[in-house]
Amino acid sequence: MKSTVNIIGSGFSSLAASCYLAKAGYNVTIFEKNKTIGGRARQLLKNGFTFDIGPTWYWMPDVFERFFSDFDKKPSDYYTLEKLSPAYSVYFGENDFITIEDTLEKIKKAFEKEEKGSSKKLNKFINKAKSNYDIAIKDLVYNPGVSPLELITPATIKKINQFFSTIKKDVRKEFKNERLVKILEFPVLFLGAKPSDTPSFYSFMNYADFGLGTFHPKKGMYQVILAMESLAKELGVTINTNSPIEKIIVENGEAKGLVSNGKTYKSNIIVSGADYHHTETLLDKEFRQYSENYWEKKTFAPSSLLFYVGFDKKLINVNHHTLFFDVDFDVHAEAIYDNPKWPDNPLFYASFPSKTDSNSAPEGKEAGIFLIPLAPGLEDTPELRDLYFNKIISRFENLTSQNVKKDIIFKESFCLNDFIKDYNSYKGNAYGMANTLMQTAFLRPKLKSKLVTNLFFTGQLTVPGPGVPPSLISGKLVADLVTKHHSILV
Repeated sequence: MKSTVNIIGSGFSSLAASCYLAKAGYNVTIFEKNKTIGGRARQLLKNGFTFDIGPTWYWMPDVFERFFSDFDKKPSDYYTLEKLSPAYSVYFGENDFITIEDTLEKIKKAFEKEEKGSSKKLNKFINKAKSNYDIAIKDLVYNPGVSPLELITPATIKKINQFFSTIKKDVRKEFKNERLVKILEFPVLFLGAKPSDTPSFYSFMNYADFGLGTFHPKKGMYQVILAMESLAKELGVTINTNSPIEKIIVENGEAKGLVSNGKTYKSNIIVSGADYHHTETLLDKEFRQYSENYWEKKTFAPSSLLFYVGFDKKLINVNHHTLFFDVDFDVHAEAIYDNPKWPDNPLFYASFPSKTDSNSAPEGKEAGIFLIPLAPGLEDTPELRDLYFNKIISRFENLTSQNVKKDIIFKESFCLNDFIKDYNSYKGNAYGMANTLMQTAFLRPKLKSKLVTNLFFTGQLTVPGPGVPPSLISGKLVADLVTKHHSILV
């Protein structure tokens, strides 16, 4: 008889794990608390508009290709991918922006225009970043975080000094133009930590940005979720929605099943792609690996205040992805990491998918997604949300030289309380645990429980870390651990 695996959650990591485990021969069932699958990568449909609720950036296409190729498939079997040209633009003031194009050669020209001699420095920086990327993808991120020895390879030994310097130091050593510095520091924000706390080795994110480029799946990032759902079902995975988990059943130190909607579902193995901290609250105290004090001391990636806005006209002076860095980054970062509070003048990001994808909005209209990074654990009220929407939309109008407030058909918001309600997210964090030096690889929460046999974890709070590509990798890593430790047959 086949071993049964029950998986909690249906985000990227859970869906990836389900595919690998089903392919290996396990009997796999997913339990999702919400009415639709996708975890943080769900979709909002309203008045003919389509919004990705969660991730909007498609970086590191090779990781997606590797995932699907493991099942003799290609992304193009499920969705159409377009390389964005330009990739994004960055505003520094009124009508003052830099556009990041779709090739390194074009980007070097933009840098040279800003700072004479910077194109050669950028070329050197990106070559180093590519070397790091190759090592990260080939040698490091596909390791399960079990031992510090995973970090020691002939390639990484040559890079050891990069784990003891930071992105901020490296960038500012080479580039003096503050605008270029901000652009080069931006990609590591996807790792959830400040550039001053992120090891130099993580410059591989700059190669992901400038070297590989930014893509968009036609009809949005949710198409990737639908692709993975389709693959999972092809492989025999069962998916139950509206199925919150009330308890993980442990007998004699061994995970034996789940309780969902008052019903018990027996299994030989449990994998949780839900919030790690929340998952452990589903266990009796003696089976929890990490104390409340442990979680309290960790550096979490930011939460977010998000707005999904339908505009009754096409907007000007913006690209599919547009960043607004017209205020002091360090002051905003302090309000996230050092002195948690609502920032007085926040940086923000905006995505207008209808600029390149007609499926996102009715003809002649524009879909806008606005994001403000916030510290986890803050107060979240409707009044604060409205205050901050008015702050950023007024700045948006000034910076892009257009009036848009009168053309807003609707706006929906999503913030800390929603991350907690919909995803059981610890303190309402949006991106998991930051990848700082002391929270990388084997120093992150473990994929395999140390206290409960047959209980495993996957997703942004464990290895390799925050982001969509790391989540796909995390699903593979946990599936590999399951197959290593447990037989397919019982």
